[in-house]
Amino acid sequence: MAQKILIIQTASLGDVILSTSLGEILYKQYPDASIDYLIKKGYQQLFNGHPFVNKVHVWDKSVNKYKNLVNLALKIRRLKYDAVINVQRFASSGFISALSGASFRSGFTKNPLSFTFSHKVAHDIKGNIHEIYRNLELIKPLISTELLRPRLYPTSKDLEFTQQWKNKFYVTISPASLYFTKQLPAGKWIELIQNLSTSTNVILLGGQQDNTLCETIVDSCKSVKVVNLAGKLTLLQSASIMKDAIMNYVNDSAPQHIASAVNAPVTTVYCSTVPAFGFGPLSDNSTIIETNISLSCRPCGLHGYKKCPEGHFKCAQTISLSQLLLPMTYERRD
Repeated sequence: MAQKILIIQTASLGDVILSTSLGEILYKQYPDASIDYLIKKGYQQLFNGHPFVNKVHVWDKSVNKYKNLVNLALKIRRLKYDAVINVQRFASSGFISALSGASFRSGFTKNPLSFTFSHKVAHDIKGNIHEIYRNLELIKPLISTELLRPRLYPTSKDLEFTQQWKNKFYVTISPASLYFTKQLPAGKWIELIQNLSTSTNVILLGGQQDNTLCETIVDSCKSVKVVNLAGKLTLLQSASIMKDAIMNYVNDSAPQHIASAVNAPVTTVYCSTVPAFGFGPLSDNSTIIETNISLSCRPCGLHGYKKCPEGHFKCAQTISLSQLLLPMTYERRD
């Protein structure tokens, strides 16, 4: 029986959120076990006040990256974990797993150090399988319980702080993405906002780096009540805002996973990527929007690009206002 469990996911924000599904399952199977996470610096706030995650180890990649990696690996070894679940597919995480000394070391075969794992599975993007099912294979020998969705736990302070924006019906829009070709153009979001009911408020969400885009949207929607909270909230506060929205509009990016992790209604817009990659929304109330025309160039990649390789960006430009408005026809509450 695993008494000390470590989950490693040092990739992007969305990947870390999806990996919380493993924590939920393992906690249900081993409620008395100590469950820890290892993530890269910047995302540790996701686990503030978490009800069952014991410790969060942080890898600082910004300075002395490899020195910090070695020190972290040695620390993990000293803590004597029974099970190390490595969800990341890079050699750095494989190094930590290999050195951990855990009797159960699980990871994907794509990891260059997978030969050191005691349990390894393939990670295949093909087949229209969601990432949480691919991750589930990593812990199959340890569990006898069902799959659970990813979950975040906004604290009572998060809920109290965000209450000031919840006095009316509202939708949230997270208009940005790390990759240009995964991001619906600002003009499309502006058109959506201008066609929403005047009694519905709009809250723009994102990081500090998204503030300029959000201000552009606000400036173009003077007649509509739009609040720009980009860069003004923690990740758990954003989750709290999403939880009580009548709809959350997102791109194929981390905000859709935040919404899913609090089971909030979510509409995901796919531009250059496709749901079949396995990173779609998981909320009970989920809608996917993508172009209705057939494009030989789509999908153009797993992650997207800084600009459209074909120069036309039809995968985004052909998404219509009627498509964007459709989820609201079912969600409006009077």
